[in-house]
Amino acid sequence: MELIDIVDELGNPTGETVERSIAHKDGIRHRTAHVWIARKVEERWQVLLQKRAMTKDSFPGRYDTSSAGHIQAGNEPLESAIRELSEELGILAEPEQLEFAGTFHIKYEKEFHNKMFKDNEIAFVYVYLENVDIEKVIVQEEELDCVEWFDLEETYKECIAHNKKFCVPVKGLEIAMGYLKNVKMEDKIIK
Repeated sequence: MELIDIVDELGNPTGETVERSIAHKDGIRHRTAHVWIARKVEERWQVLLQKRAMTKDSFPGRYDTSSAGHIQAGNEPLESAIRELSEELGILAEPEQLEFAGTFHIKYEKEFHNKMFKDNEIAFVYVYLENVDIEKVIVQEEELDCVEWFDLEETYKECIAHNKKFCVPVKGLEIAMGYLKNVKMEDKIIK
């Protein structure tokens, strides 16, 4: 049983908790941590996306945020972001390697696996710019199938056009893009 904090409209815990499955059955507002892994290749930003496992309770088989997950009851967004990177991708990040970029609200109802899924979350967005070799990424098989680098601008266009290959939250991608516009990465450009 995974307990998560019920939160207010700003993402602050109310002091109450709920089981994750009930939060998604009833649409109860909670928090998640999203990490966007990015790199610059020949002056263009790329983003690492994970392909969700077919067994996931929402958007199975689609490409999503680099790493994301629910913030467990009593935990903070940054520690959850670090935990998700480790669990999902085998990346051992230090707190100073994750840059906070902002928050956004996700709210929708959709049917998956013949069950209604009601999402109501405040997502805390982080950007990770360390070198990541996808050949060395250790994917959490029950969560995802693989990871792949995508051109950031092209991915954004595809998501705006509702390409079913992706389930990337557009607001989260926009927050990451806004952050990356101000990053000077000349020394990290891969040629």
